[in-house]
Amino acid sequence: MPPVSAGAGYTVTIFLVDVSPTMGTYRTLHLSPHPNEDPPTKQVTYLQWSLQFAMLKIQEMIFNGRKTDQCGVILFGTDETNNIINRKDGGYDHVTEFLQIGQPNADTLAKLASLRASTSNVPGDVAIDALIVGIETLSNYLATKRSWTGRLVLLTDGESPIEIVDWEAIAKRLNSFNYRLSIIGVDFDDDEIDFHEKGKSHVKHENESFYHKFAAEVANSVMGTLSFALQEVTRPEVKQTRSTLMATVLHLGDPANNPLESVEIIVKTSKCTALARPKSWKRFAPREGKSADEMDVDSAPTKHDDGDGNVNKVIWAQLRMRTEFHVEHDVQGDDGDGDEDGLDVDRVKKGGAKVEKEQLVRGFKYGSSYVPCPDGQFQRLSTRKGISICGFFNADNFRREHSIGEVHYVWADPRSPSQQVALSSLVKAMDKLDMYAITRWVTKDGSDPKMGVLAPCRFRKVDCFLWVQMPFADDVRKYTFSPLQNLSNRRGEKVTSHPYLPTHEQIGAMDRFVDAMNLMEAGEKDEDGNRSPWYDTRVSYNPAIHRMKQALFHNAVVQDLVADQLLPPHPELIKYFNLPKQVLKDAKEATDECKTIFAIKKGAKRLILPKRVPRPRKNDHARAQDDDDEILLDRVAPSILENRSYSRTEASYSQMQPQMNPMPVKPTIPRLTEDDSETESESDDDAWPPSSSKGAKLPTPSPEPGMFADPQRAPGRIIGMATPLADFKHNISQGDVISKAVEDLGWVVKEVVLRPFAERRHMEMIECLHELREVCLQEDEIDAWNSILRELKECTKEAGNPAFWGEVQKHEVDLGLIAASEAARHGGRSNISDSWAEKVSLSVRGKLLY
Repeated sequence: MPPVSAGAGYTVTIFLVDVSPTMGTYRTLHLSPHPNEDPPTKQVTYLQWSLQFAMLKIQEMIFNGRKTDQCGVILFGTDETNNIINRKDGGYDHVTEFLQIGQPNADTLAKLASLRASTSNVPGDVAIDALIVGIETLSNYLATKRSWTGRLVLLTDGESPIEIVDWEAIAKRLNSFNYRLSIIGVDFDDDEIDFHEKGKSHVKHENESFYHKFAAEVANSVMGTLSFALQEVTRPEVKQTRSTLMATVLHLGDPANNPLESVEIIVKTSKCTALARPKSWKRFAPREGKSADEMDVDSAPTKHDDGDGNVNKVIWAQLRMRTEFHVEHDVQGDDGDGDEDGLDVDRVKKGGAKVEKEQLVRGFKYGSSYVPCPDGQFQRLSTRKGISICGFFNADNFRREHSIGEVHYVWADPRSPSQQVALSSLVKAMDKLDMYAITRWVTKDGSDPKMGVLAPCRFRKVDCFLWVQMPFADDVRKYTFSPLQNLSNRRGEKVTSHPYLPTHEQIGAMDRFVDAMNLMEAGEKDEDGNRSPWYDTRVSYNPAIHRMKQALFHNAVVQDLVADQLLPPHPELIKYFNLPKQVLKDAKEATDECKTIFAIKKGAKRLILPKRVPRPRKNDHARAQDDDDEILLDRVAPSILENRSYSRTEASYSQMQPQMNPMPVKPTIPRLTEDDSETESESDDDAWPPSSSKGAKLPTPSPEPGMFADPQRAPGRIIGMATPLADFKHNISQGDVISKAVEDLGWVVKEVVLRPFAERRHMEMIECLHELREVCLQEDEIDAWNSILRELKECTKEAGNPAFWGEVQKHEVDLGLIAASEAARHGGRSNISDSWAEKVSLSVRGKLLY
């Protein structure tokens, strides 16, 4: 398996903090500047500055919330003495175990923030003693935790003399325990960042030389200056965790019915990637507690005088969510334009009594209605736990953009060599043939199945699979758009020259501009002088997560947020915010060319005020009139359809098109002013021009004002699949699109009943057929109805939904063929005789002979 970082838990860190009198020296820190202001500064002691590093590291342990991340604090240079060696054998004075090893919490940070440097003249040459005490404390605590890792962090200014005795033995002891050592000094010299303190004392210079020599003898050690260490603490890092192995079975074949022709491999699954989200926030509010003289667990309550001499303390308590159900009637207004997000519950009158949760019935939204489910959940599919291989396909056909969710490892059982050999054989075979597998994963018996893809993955010493979830076919939406070059005039002729059709010169300029913005060769040069890609996903971080984490840590370790303001983000977090200089340089010529060819000019500055978006009413989905409703990009030139015979319905629809766009068409476009961009003049008087208003948008086809834009409406159709009956009635009320509405409703019914899970909409489609037959009788569309009914029978019985045709048979009286006599009664004609209609309407063994 891939190695897990040592920082992912199971670690004990002991901070060795120098509190000798020299750590009380003040220094000036420069804070992040504000716009149009001088950089602010603040005065802090060396100890306070050093404790920021320890508190930030401890806050990260609290943030991760692992019980296996523990720490302790040992002080040296103190007035008193309290440590594990002194209690046993004496000696090692002025070394105090301030915080015992354990899981840190908020009190740990509060106690560290209260530390102050010693004011008495105590000897400061106890750094080595503190290091020995830290090693002994760690070894005693980890005596029964062999797999844990120990760390020692020494924080000092190096101004106190050090008694150097047997330091080689101490280094050997650290190596024998494999402990990690970090020595962080205030203003220590650091060649990596080219920092060297000027005017350094002789004692500090000698101490630094010793620390460098000592760190060189320790295998896992690092030494640096405090300022750089504080910057590195804020460096964004990807949180690595040890995923739990979950047992399951990999099936190849059907073990239940054909056990001799199938294969079962016992496998374990674990997460390869995990979705990271920003830390959730909690809300707190002050509440008055007991009197200040009463006992309370709050260590630092806020006292408040109510004016009568009674001193009460204010305790900040977390707000808890409480849910109540009421029958509500909104009386704020009947215009329906209120903002739901800003709804004031106190202003809503409740017309009914409180409803208990037990009285509610769970429902699922289906279209514009809700389907009640008294049991809380519909009957689940009977499934069996395991990963079933459904088939194999070539790896080149894998649609990476369709992958969803997290990636999982699929390992063989680590305790079974036979299972490891079986899985490794399958992995090697798929890798050799460059094949992927389509799988069906059920996490536990009775749970919903997930479809995914297994990809072979070969590490140096182990073979495994990578599994990623893929969507079902019904979840993939395919939206087709007509090419932008298909622009036609009102006569149906294709327009080849128009301001909205790009010229060859414009296309070439845009191609060069796009090529100049290539980031694959905009990175740093390698050893051979070739530029690497500029963007690397492995070192790209989410600013929303890491910047919020930095702000959270900062607020936890500082006492005054006004005086100690948040530091700027780490350079690694924002390094991809700025464009690479090489790309800007290479793209300048192509950018200038595009500005010239497209006549781009800088527009005048305007004050944009926030616009309130009204809430649409239930039956009034209105939108603003677009200026470019006359342009049709989905019209196809007659030359493409010259071999196609038009039916009466299609002819009616072509006559209807100008009526759907009632805006007047002007023969010419007014001349633009100097403030507008220059474009080509109109070359075809019959082309459908855009509106003459300034800033006209590109010609994008849009629905008629007052019509609801149905995302499930196919191009060229006026009946959508979401609410077909409502769309049909709306178009019939127009009076001039009857033929097109009849044709489209028949097409929608056939499309819906042939889709998966169509039985949910059988009754809805039966209602559509009833309405369609009635309209066909009244509007003389009898031949269209008879044709639709025959096609519906053929597609349902042959394409896989005979159940729906059975529903139609139950309504043979209302949904049968329209004969000549019935058509005559309504003023129409039918080419089906009464005798033939009576003959085919008879049932033969429960089946109709349409």
